[in-house]
Amino acid sequence: MMWQLALKSLVNRRATALLTLFTIAISVTLLLGVERIRTEAKASFANTISGTDLIVGARSGQVNLLLYSVFRIGNATNNIDWNSYQHLAGHPSVKWAIPISLGDSHRGFRVVGTNESYFAHYKYGYKQPLTFDEGKAFANTLDAVIGASVAKELGYNVGDKIVIAHGIADKKFARHDNLPFTVTGILTPTGTPVDRSVHVPLAGIEAIHIGWESGARLGKGPDPSQIDNYKLEPEQITAVLLGLNSRLKAFAVQREVNEYRQEPLTAIMPGMALHELWQMMSVAEQALLVVSVFVVVAGLLGMLSTLLSTLNERRREMAILRAVGAKPIHIFTLLMSEATLLTLAGEILGIALLYGILAIASPILSSNYGLLLPIRGLSEYEWILAGLILAGGVIIGVVPALLACKRSLSDGMTMRV
Repeated sequence: MMWQLALKSLVNRRATALLTLFTIAISVTLLLGVERIRTEAKASFANTISGTDLIVGARSGQVNLLLYSVFRIGNATNNIDWNSYQHLAGHPSVKWAIPISLGDSHRGFRVVGTNESYFAHYKYGYKQPLTFDEGKAFANTLDAVIGASVAKELGYNVGDKIVIAHGIADKKFARHDNLPFTVTGILTPTGTPVDRSVHVPLAGIEAIHIGWESGARLGKGPDPSQIDNYKLEPEQITAVLLGLNSRLKAFAVQREVNEYRQEPLTAIMPGMALHELWQMMSVAEQALLVVSVFVVVAGLLGMLSTLLSTLNERRREMAILRAVGAKPIHIFTLLMSEATLLTLAGEILGIALLYGILAIASPILSSNYGLLLPIRGLSEYEWILAGLILAGGVIIGVVPALLACKRSLSDGMTMRV
């Protein structure tokens, strides 16, 4: 009975009620949206690489090494010698090794020089292997395998020709147009930087740089028919991904690599580097969460302000209710019901807005930034946040409810002006 009366009262004051409802809804959407992005960003980063025990690169910080070798962000401080890679690949504790060579690009997408080990051993998510949506892995020097986002955004198909540019900026004067690559395979979407990468053989990387020195073209490069006349074994690479026979040996191998005397190297464990990365970002993460909480508080205070501002207008209504037999507890319950209904309706609308935004933004973020935002039910923590918001709305409703109770029939049947 009281809930029906509260609902009719809100409908009667629908303009202010709707404004309050939308304020709460936007607050809830922002809070839960920030929490969803925060948790899914962590999961997306953590799922980028799986099953790799160590990443080895030139001496640098572990976060920097992780960013350029796995996320294709930034550049290496230096390269490592090919002989060092061969030493690591032949180590008794190493099960497999994936060489990575970076530094070139294709129309804004990073080019990754590697070998067949990449497609055999690289895993993401929960140890999911790379699979092909079309075609197959490269077999020849001038073959290329592209990620799903590259194929989608540039409209490439198996058999198309692509030209790689020297460096990150794809400028006409820096393109290796004398040796175009042929797309032989398109990878299945992974939601990782792999989707936005062009993979070519290490021999292909060496071939396109014949006739180049310090990033400048010194003369006409070879034709495709001439590349077999050149020695195409790389002299340097950017990084190495290592899988060990036993993860128990990870610390021992890491220490051995860090003390390698032939050249200064750094070996990192991806999980520990990710943890350090999130620690660095925790300040911004917490700041976003605090801002979201304050927005929710502002929304609830807005509801309090609305309820208090309407009390004077409703004094005649309260007096009539008391006159027909309503007790103070009934008045209290009526105001509390209105506050609860507004908060609950605002939460429901806010959650609906959240899923609507996710449905629109998820494919955009996935294709452009590799950030997966799956449309799933609320997590336990999100339910706790929703419960706290509802509890806050109920507590806010106590103030106008108590004020309404104190105003008894002494106000009379007429309003004082």
